[in-house]
Amino acid sequence: MGRSTKYIFVTGGVISSLGKGITAAAIGALLECRGLRVNFLKLDPYINVDPGTMNPLQHGEVYVTEDGAETDMDLGHYERFTHAHTRQANNCTAGRIYHRVITKERRGDYLGGTVQVIPHVTDEIQLAFVDGSQHCDVAIIEVGGTVGDIESLPFLEAIRQFRCKQERGDVINIHVTLVPYIRTADELKTKPSQHSVAALRQIGIQPDILVCRGEIDMPDDIRRKLALFCNVSESCIFGARDVESIYMMPTYFRGQNLDGRICELLNIWSKEPDMEAWERVRDIIRHPDHEVNIALVGKYVKLHESYKSLIESLNHGGYANKSRVKLHYIDSEELESLDSEGIAKVLDPMDGILVPGGFGVRGTEGKIAAVRYAREHDVPFFGICLGMQMALVEYARDVVGWSDASSSEFSETTGHPVIHLMAEQENVTEKGGTMRLGAYPCILKDGTHVRGIYGKREISERHRHRYEVNNALRGELEAAGVVFSGTSPEGDLVEIFELPSQKWFIATQFHPEYQSKPTSAHPLFASFIAAALEHRRARGEVGGGAEGCADGSADGCVEGGAE
Repeated sequence: MGRSTKYIFVTGGVISSLGKGITAAAIGALLECRGLRVNFLKLDPYINVDPGTMNPLQHGEVYVTEDGAETDMDLGHYERFTHAHTRQANNCTAGRIYHRVITKERRGDYLGGTVQVIPHVTDEIQLAFVDGSQHCDVAIIEVGGTVGDIESLPFLEAIRQFRCKQERGDVINIHVTLVPYIRTADELKTKPSQHSVAALRQIGIQPDILVCRGEIDMPDDIRRKLALFCNVSESCIFGARDVESIYMMPTYFRGQNLDGRICELLNIWSKEPDMEAWERVRDIIRHPDHEVNIALVGKYVKLHESYKSLIESLNHGGYANKSRVKLHYIDSEELESLDSEGIAKVLDPMDGILVPGGFGVRGTEGKIAAVRYAREHDVPFFGICLGMQMALVEYARDVVGWSDASSSEFSETTGHPVIHLMAEQENVTEKGGTMRLGAYPCILKDGTHVRGIYGKREISERHRHRYEVNNALRGELEAAGVVFSGTSPEGDLVEIFELPSQKWFIATQFHPEYQSKPTSAHPLFASFIAAALEHRRARGEVGGGAEGCADGSADGCVEGGAE
C-alpha cells in the first residue's frame, strides 16, 4: 500500500498550538530544497465534516484550496512553504471519516457485519493516508490535537497499523513536544516530554525524532536526558526555540541537519539542499530597509488566526519590498462608535488600509467608514471579498448619491442593492460547502492598474462567497468613475474594481492571499506594500523599523505573530 512513497507522521504532545503545522511545513520546504516532491495530509479529530461552518473566532481561518475545499488553516502553511497543491483529499476530519464509514454501512458494503472502530474506521483512515499522498516522494501527515486526547485515538491506531504494513525505512514518526523553561529556577524541564512520549508508546508508536519546542536553545545535557528517558537517539532530538518569524524555521532546522537525519532514516539519497531563497527571506526579516504601518479593519480581529493567510501575505509583500510590516488590528465595530474626528485619529497614522472578508452585517458600517477615510484621504486601499463589496457600497452612497445603497445580504428593502445574491444561491438551504468556492478564471481589462500589476491578461484566483456585484447597476457605477477591471471570462461576474482617481485603490471579490509565498509574494500584496511605502515617503516618514520590532516582540509587529 503506497510503497513507492515515504511517509512522515507528525504528532504533538503536552499542549496544543506547539507548531506541528509549521514543523511539517518547514520539513517539507527542506525536502523540496533537496529536489524531492512532497505532499501533505492534515488529520483533524473533530467531528465537523470540514471547518467551513465553524466560527472564525473559535477555529481561526478557513483555508480554501483550488478545487474548492474548505480546509484547516495548516494547509495554508503547507502551500506557503512548498510548491504542493493541496485539495480536498489533503484535509480529513473525524467527521468525514465517520461519514464515509456510515455511508458504506448504509449501502451494505460491510455485508451485514458489525461496524467497529477497528478495523473499519482505522481502515478508512489508512485509505485517506494514501489518497492524500499521491504523486510525491515524501508524504508528510500531521495529526491535529494532542496525544492523550480521546478524539485522536483512532488516528494514532491507524498510524500504528499502517507502519506495520510498510517496509522498514518507509515510515518515520516525528513527535513535537514541549520542553518548558522555568524562569524562577532557570531550568528546562523534560518531564512533560517524557510523559508525552510514554503516552505515545503505550499506543504502540515509538517516535523516531523529537522536535522540542521551547523559549531557549536546548543544551546537550537536556538532549541526553531526553534520549535516555524517551528511547530516542540523541542525534534525533532537535530544538525548536522561538524565532523572529515562522519563515526562519527552514534555515533554523537546516542548521541542525534535521533534513539530513530524516533522509538517513528514510533511506533517501538526495542532493544537498539549496537554501538561497530561504536565506534571503531570513536576512530581510532580520535587517529590513523600511517599515510600513498597515491597518487591518475587520470584525474577527480578537483572534488573529482568523486572518492567517491574509497577514502572512502582507508579510510577503513586505519581504518583496525589503520592509517590515507593522500591522494594526482595528475592530470595525469599534469604528462604528466613533465620529469622523475619532476615525481620523485611528487611521491617520496608517500608510495603507486593508478591509478583509467576513460574513454577516456586524461591523460592516465600520468597514464602510474605513473605506471612506481611505478614499477621501487617498490612502492606499485594498478590499478583499466583503471588503470589496463594502467599498462599492461606500462609493455608491457617497459618490453616486444612492444613500440607501447596500447589499441584499443586509437589507431586503434597499432600492439600490449594489451587491446581491447569486441566482444559483437562492434555493440553497445547507451552509457547508455551498458557496462559490475554489479557483475561477478572471480576465483583466487592458490599461488598468491590475493589468499592469499582474503583467498578464488572464489570471486564476480562489473564492469563498455567495453574493456578487449587481450587474443591473454596473453601468451607472461605471459612469460615476468605477472601473470594473477584472471579470469572469463571460463578463457576467465582477472580480475586481478599482478607482483610477486614487493612487492605489483596488478591491477584489476573490482571496489573493491564498496564492502568496514568502519567497514569491502575490503581486497585489507586493504592489500594495510598495504603494504604502510611497505614501509614507510622501509624508516624509522614511527609514528603518520601530524599536523593539526586530524580534517580533513589539505590539502590532507581524513577524512570527499569531496570524
